[in-house]
Amino acid sequence: MFPVARAAQSLVARGIQHTAVRQAHRKHEPSFHDKYGTMVLLGGATMFSAVWGYVLTKLNIEWGFSPVGRITPTEWRE
Repeated sequence: MFPVARAAQSLVARGIQHTAVRQAHRKHEPSFHDKYGTMVLLGGATMFSAVWGYVLTKLNIEWGFSPVGRITPTEWRE
């Protein structure tokens, strides 16, 4: 069993070496993410912040977590 495992390991290693050599000799062309990735990320973050900023300012939320003095009990009706 050991020689079979060793042969399989050498085949896998040889395949990895061939792939690495093939990629090393190929010219690297920038992909979409290489060209525009940072700008897309910054644009998305800006849009996210703008939309949520608009929503949070237009909801008329009174910022404060304590209800003391804001909630008054109503009379009980039977």
